[in-house]
Amino acid sequence: MTTIPDILAALREEQQAFLATLVRTPSDNPPGDCAPHAEVTAGLLRQLGFTVECDVVPPSACQAAGMRRVSNLIVRHRFDPRSSAPGSSDGGLVVALNAHGDVVPPGEGWTADPYGAEIRDGWMYGRGAAVSKSDIATYAFALLALIRSGANLAGTVELHITYDEESGGEIGPARLLAEGLSKPDLAIGAGFSYAVTEAHNGCLHLEVEVRGRSAHAARPWTGIDALEAATAILARLYEWRKILAARESNVPGIGAPQLTVGLIEGGINTNVVPDRVAFRLDRRIVPEEAPETVEAELRDIIGAVPVGEAKVAIRRILLASPLVPDARARRLTDLLCAHASRVLGTEVRPQGVALYTDARHYAAAGVPIVLYGAGPRTIEEANAHRADERVKLTDLFAATEVVASALADLLAA
Repeated sequence: MTTIPDILAALREEQQAFLATLVRTPSDNPPGDCAPHAEVTAGLLRQLGFTVECDVVPPSACQAAGMRRVSNLIVRHRFDPRSSAPGSSDGGLVVALNAHGDVVPPGEGWTADPYGAEIRDGWMYGRGAAVSKSDIATYAFALLALIRSGANLAGTVELHITYDEESGGEIGPARLLAEGLSKPDLAIGAGFSYAVTEAHNGCLHLEVEVRGRSAHAARPWTGIDALEAATAILARLYEWRKILAARESNVPGIGAPQLTVGLIEGGINTNVVPDRVAFRLDRRIVPEEAPETVEAELRDIIGAVPVGEAKVAIRRILLASPLVPDARARRLTDLLCAHASRVLGTEVRPQGVALYTDARHYAAAGVPIVLYGAGPRTIEEANAHRADERVKLTDLFAATEVVASALADLLAA
């Protein structure tokens, strides 16, 4: 029987070309017109011999998510064992592998074409090369290697390729699970090669709107200065966030909660007392915190700031729960760590990450999930979400072998 490493070694050029095509096909979100990329991806998967199901998201749902066109892709392959152990279930485990094809816009500062898939010193450059088009290639070729290995396996492996991670995942993974289009027992989500991630932060986005009354700048006392009131709120938030450093998570890699005010707008003109100021804040939630408690605390802090006659309204934009370690995924976590350590020649341990991902949708649906895929040691080294995003091809090939080997052990009949 041909081994998984041998099969993947023979597929390296094909896998590299597969990823290059994904990178060369734009799928920026915003604006979120990702259906063309899904069509290209489906074609590539069919060329590998897979049957591809296409879930076309209704236009109204796309619009509600701030996107234009979205199609989710599902590939299912059931392994039928040549012999079944006494007492084993008929169908075996269903394991979903989820990666997203939407990407943030390229931005400025690139030394390579963001859609060029240029190879330089063993790295492929391009938007989405690391996050997470590389893991579409990782998971597709891991499944292909499993099939071609002829191993005696029992269970089903599914590929979930979705296109709204940058918008929150509600019409991607959350939709697939809520609509019953997939009912996995376990899942692997996109990650990096040198860490098996079993926990990540949650996130709260709030919009704070301060309303006052405009007035001529020559007679400012006749108005109500919304910016002055907003400044008082911001000063209180910046002072309060200092205490977050003492709330550091016990999960390695997570760190302490964070608070950032990332967007502010308001005012009419230079010579007019501003009648409205709005700002949005990002509060990262560590696994030990309850999201509802975090939101209530912030609302109380903002509500306690004296703002005179100004009016303050707080609107929730996003509340994403943190991912916490799940004992039901321990077998999968251990296998990924063991094979990653073997293939990469360095110890790979389970850890957390300070980001938040689509993994939370699987966890919310009761599906244990861990993150593992192609990429370097840090998001900074990958240039994720910034100029010259890249993935090391040897990491891509290594991660593919790790995923295929872990699944082979997990599904061994």
